[in-house]
Amino acid sequence: MEDSKQTTSKTDRFKSLLDIMKMNISDYFMFFALVVIMIFFTITTDGVFISSRNISNLINQMGYIAVLAVGMTLIIVIRHIELSVGYLAGFLGAFAAIAMTFWGWPVFAVIPAVMVLGMLAGMLTATPVAKLGVPAFVSTMAAGLVYRGALLLVTMGTGTIVIRDPIFNAIGNGFIPDLPFLGGILPGRHKLTLIFGLIAIILYIISAIRGRKTKKSYNFTVTNPGLFIVQLVVISALIGYIAWILSGYNGISWSLVILMLVVLVFQFITTKTPLGRHIYAVGGNPEAAELSGISVSKITYIVFGAMGLLASLSGIMYASRLRSATTTAGLGFETDAIAAAFVGGVSAAGGVGTIIGSIIGALVMMSLTSGMNLMGIDISIQYIVRGLVLVLAVVFDRITRRNR
Repeated sequence: MEDSKQTTSKTDRFKSLLDIMKMNISDYFMFFALVVIMIFFTITTDGVFISSRNISNLINQMGYIAVLAVGMTLIIVIRHIELSVGYLAGFLGAFAAIAMTFWGWPVFAVIPAVMVLGMLAGMLTATPVAKLGVPAFVSTMAAGLVYRGALLLVTMGTGTIVIRDPIFNAIGNGFIPDLPFLGGILPGRHKLTLIFGLIAIILYIISAIRGRKTKKSYNFTVTNPGLFIVQLVVISALIGYIAWILSGYNGISWSLVILMLVVLVFQFITTKTPLGRHIYAVGGNPEAAELSGISVSKITYIVFGAMGLLASLSGIMYASRLRSATTTAGLGFETDAIAAAFVGGVSAAGGVGTIIGSIIGALVMMSLTSGMNLMGIDISIQYIVRGLVLVLAVVFDRITRRNR
């Protein structure tokens, strides 16, 4: 009799575990896909893909797209799309270059000025959408053409504008300095990066445990203790491994610092503030949100303004990385940002998506590009592969939503 009860209990626990995994399958699938991609390219490139130098370059290249993906996540969550951010980023990067090179503005004045311009541009693009009901597809496509023309106009006389300001160029190419008094410990490793990695692991564990306790206090479904511990161990190991890899080549870049700050700010806004709840409420059901007292037009302005702000930051990071502003800057950025958001689990139907998920999506897409480049795969095949991955991500979202 006891054996029968134990068997039933085990069956119930297993069934409960399967139900929880089905509910969170999109989250687990992202991490699983990223691990598989990294293992595959590590094997096919004889370890070059996972080398400290390549991972550092991959993260720096991902930075300006991942920043856009954060903003695009919120745009898609409220059931819109933004097609102008690529050319807006390119134009604002060129504006920064002109201000420093020809007008003599100091970098500490240029950066905030460009970010304010980006926020105002985003809100201006939102006006037809919020006030007149114009589809965001049309409004942002028109804005994109304007920014493209403006970019060509300001670079027409000079072509590529070389940026010589060392502080500005350090944003996309520099690394945080190490602690000199720890030089004798772990030679060849960036010690401050390892310390930051340890702090990140501790903060992640504390945050995950608190989040689990909060869910339990509201009687929400949570993962069983065994799976939760496995999740803590796996993600902590991943953070530690990335920190170890980065410590072998100059450590943490300023691009990664900026990206982490953006993620922390927007993760806090979307998960811990009334504004975040209102954004998801509007995405879930705009009519019901309006009836409950939430101003849909106000949320639209805020989200598009945030997208413009992040586009300006992306343009600064890109111009800094190239140490110049070019006539083709921003080309295809919006496509990469949209792809990263969808691959990261943002739903095309709106109301669903996370900031962390979109960062993982950006990492997946950039890992594919980096790995295929190292393998010498033709660019035409790369576009096909990335397109197929995007289609699979959207199909996967539709299937999981239907099952739920």
